[in-house]
Amino acid sequence: PLPPTAHARALPKPSQNNHRDDQRKKMEHRLSHDQTINGGPRVVIEEPRETGFRRIFQFQHRNLMLTSNRLEEEAKYRAPNGASASFNNGNPLALARHFAPNLSINTSAEQTLHAPNAPLSPLQRRRRKSEKMIVQQSPDLSFFDQGVIQGSSGYGRLQLNRRNLSSLEIASGANAQEVANETYRRVVISGPSKMQPEESEACLQLHSALKAREKYISDNPNHHHPEEKKISANKHFQNSKEPEFEQPLPPNKRQFPAKSQHEFELKDGVFKAWIQDGEKKEIFKAHSVDEYFSDLRELMEIISFGPCKTFSYNRLRILEARFQLHLLLNDHLELVQQKGVSHRDFYNVRKIDNHVHHSACMNQKHLLRFIKSTVKKHPNEVVTQSKKDGKERTLSQVFKDLKLTPYDLSIDTLNMRAEKTFHRFDKFNTKYNPIGQPLLREIFLKQNNFIKGRYLAGLTQEVFDDLENNKYQFAEYRISIYGRKKTEWATLASWVVDNKLWSKNVCWMIQVPRLYNVWRKLGLVKTFEEMLDNIFRPLFEATIDPAAHPKISVFLEQVIAFDSVDDESQRERGYHEGMPKPGEWDIAENPPYSMWSYYMYANITILNKLRVAKGMNTFTYRPHAGEAGDIEHLAATFLVANGINHGILLYHSPALQYLYYLAQIGISISPLSNNLLFCKYENNPFPRFFRRGLNVTLSTDDPLMIHVTKEPLVEEYSVAAQVWKLTSTDLCEIARNSVLQSGFHPKFKAYWVGQNYWQMGPVGNDVARTNVPNIRIGYRWELLQEELNFIHHGSKSAKKDDDMQDLPKPLPNRKLSMNSNDEKEN
Repeated sequence: PLPPTAHARALPKPSQNNHRDDQRKKMEHRLSHDQTINGGPRVVIEEPRETGFRRIFQFQHRNLMLTSNRLEEEAKYRAPNGASASFNNGNPLALARHFAPNLSINTSAEQTLHAPNAPLSPLQRRRRKSEKMIVQQSPDLSFFDQGVIQGSSGYGRLQLNRRNLSSLEIASGANAQEVANETYRRVVISGPSKMQPEESEACLQLHSALKAREKYISDNPNHHHPEEKKISANKHFQNSKEPEFEQPLPPNKRQFPAKSQHEFELKDGVFKAWIQDGEKKEIFKAHSVDEYFSDLRELMEIISFGPCKTFSYNRLRILEARFQLHLLLNDHLELVQQKGVSHRDFYNVRKIDNHVHHSACMNQKHLLRFIKSTVKKHPNEVVTQSKKDGKERTLSQVFKDLKLTPYDLSIDTLNMRAEKTFHRFDKFNTKYNPIGQPLLREIFLKQNNFIKGRYLAGLTQEVFDDLENNKYQFAEYRISIYGRKKTEWATLASWVVDNKLWSKNVCWMIQVPRLYNVWRKLGLVKTFEEMLDNIFRPLFEATIDPAAHPKISVFLEQVIAFDSVDDESQRERGYHEGMPKPGEWDIAENPPYSMWSYYMYANITILNKLRVAKGMNTFTYRPHAGEAGDIEHLAATFLVANGINHGILLYHSPALQYLYYLAQIGISISPLSNNLLFCKYENNPFPRFFRRGLNVTLSTDDPLMIHVTKEPLVEEYSVAAQVWKLTSTDLCEIARNSVLQSGFHPKFKAYWVGQNYWQMGPVGNDVARTNVPNIRIGYRWELLQEELNFIHHGSKSAKKDDDMQDLPKPLPNRKLSMNSNDEKEN
């Protein structure tokens, strides 16, 4: 049986054939009957604007409601001698009298427009033919004047029933091209708007979770907003050339600002910064740890709340089903729009590897070739010194002790491919050692060694050259700060600045391994607070007095974000009675992930506020989360992280997955890496996340242990496309997501994605640069707006509904105090 609503083209055309007329009458009778007895939700396929009308058909007792669009434009070429058509009271429906004189028009203001005497253009003839066909298909067609919504681009849209069937709004300043980009079939769900009490309560809880995240993210400043405004105001941007990358000047050739009057101190694991200005004391601070753990506890209760889980699961399934329908209806239109773009295809749109570790950024063949070449060219160079007796050894002596020659080396000899490492993160880490020798890793893959990382710098520069030759591939390389001692920042900055490791295709990220328990056992740190002090104090010092720390200051200009890494599958102790403060954490046990997340977020936030006050660049927080371990990791990052890496465990929490969708948090997934550690490739949730509209992209993680080609990122895309049947539009959309998630400067993002790249919807996309059709971007944006509106209205109705009293509520929130004694008193 046909659904209760159907498209008018499903009806046969009226003709002299009595059999076809009978068929048409039977179908109309069935549709009218179904509409009368079936009051449930209905699915409407909304046709594109191929003519002057926007045709949305809905049967209601043999009457069709038709919305018209861009009628002013129609009136211009319908008016005689090019005279402008006048509309009484601004009502474009007056034009309908000319199109169909015999139609019933429910409007007080009518004006008959006369057809022009001049011959019609081919476009005009096609439009007239389409309009005539629409009228002929239903003699009972009526126009209902239910209020005209005047858009900013000067066209009218009718409001059907209680709302527009299309939620896509044209942003201010939209032009005809942007309107044309809306031309695709939409699937609209209509029907009773009354929510069930459980659904309203779920909306209320999810809305509160989104507000909690907004509280933390809005508190972390972004220095790029002024730059974005400048780019948006540039009228000549479309004709501009690609921005040039400006290499940082060496410290000895630049003038650093004088030391500011800011002061700072470390208290309870969080740095406090202020400036004394007369009697005024400006304080930079973040949300308290008690507030954070209170919100985290509430969030965990929300995602465990039964109605929230059911509601979120159903909404995610609807999103996935609607994407499948979107492809069935519009994939050919997306392909046509892609073909209309000159020069662009998947290979020459910008793709960024958002998650890749620097020490494993090359493939095995590259590393093997570099080791062989180095041994042949510099056999007598001293590369290591024994810590026991101080004896120095040359490179040839090292290989002689290993009983190897350059000729003996091969990929199999290196033994760096990650095999038989499933659920064994410890074995995976050992694959960083060439030939299983930690000494070779120290010589070739470390920057703080006897030769000051000279070999790793040369290898890194070769990788930079490969990326620059490719032109369209970029990377955000993570390099480690361990927190063992405060001099780590000076060592790392000297290595980068002295070797001039800058590239227009590369940005640097800082990863902090969660290895407090290791350093505590080795006696390198005494408390967790001491480790935090080692990580962040040099940054505050370099921010306040750049001249005293020139290399760190120069290096920080190229750092975009912080990451937190380690084996998430390790068991964590639950702290339900109270959490010790960092200064009191002197045990050999590692702090839980949620504690790491807060202190990373809090110190980055205060550092950013201080740097914004001084006009410096800022940093985001994009940690590893959801690869393994407890779902609480993903709950913590939902509150405080700008984006995450992996995130595959979201599949097991529908409510949290739905929240990540609503907040559009960037998720960089590495399916080939997951395949070797925690999730088989065929079970990876990436394709399901993508279909549902989560902000996901593909990344490589560790090419040295995983990939075999010279272009590991393209290899990642290629495997995903073949296994999951991704289309060209899908691949370009994923690549576009990678650019938006990245920390590259706004001037580059604007050139790669579009002048208004930070805006949602088609207005933020330039198909000539991304090769992503505006049809796809508009579809994603429309659905997101619908879901957000659905949550908003559901939460408002929940507050007014008295039936909520009979529903089960989440457990009352218990504040997790950082002091066990305070918890006992409470």
